[in-house]
Amino acid sequence: MIRPTVVYPGTFDPVTRGHLDIAARAVEVFGSLEMAVARSGMKDLTFPAGTRAALVRSSLDEAGIDSVEVTLFDGLLVDYMLSRGAGVFIRGLRANADFEYEFQMQLINRKLAPGITGLYLMPGENYIYLSSTVVREIAALGGRLSEFVTPSVEQALRERFPHGASGR
Repeated sequence: MIRPTVVYPGTFDPVTRGHLDIAARAVEVFGSLEMAVARSGMKDLTFPAGTRAALVRSSLDEAGIDSVEVTLFDGLLVDYMLSRGAGVFIRGLRANADFEYEFQMQLINRKLAPGITGLYLMPGENYIYLSSTVVREIAALGGRLSEFVTPSVEQALRERFPHGASGR
């Protein structure tokens, strides 16, 4: 059986244990995965694209998740996927807000590239609340990060936010 190229896109700013949980689930199902780090986004990003990609790679290594290629992309996801010959992307769904956004994006993507399919995976219940935004806020306020991110991401966040509110 030929396995399709499966892409897990995101800004991963920063990559969290929730992202890694989704990646591990995808590798279990598909055998391999491409985590495609968006060079830019519609929001201000904490880390440059190269740093985010390196943190994804190191986090995958730290978590013992194999068979994942890390790439960078610009522009629309569907254009990138067409250029790579990829037909399936995955995304994580945490709650209703994620569902509404992902539902809308899936419908738009179908209009732009009907041959590309999105599949949605739920993270483990211990990551259902976790987001990069929350992790950045915890880091900026000097909170504990170890249960939310890998050691390499924690170090990068501590360097980025050296004067967290609690001074830790």
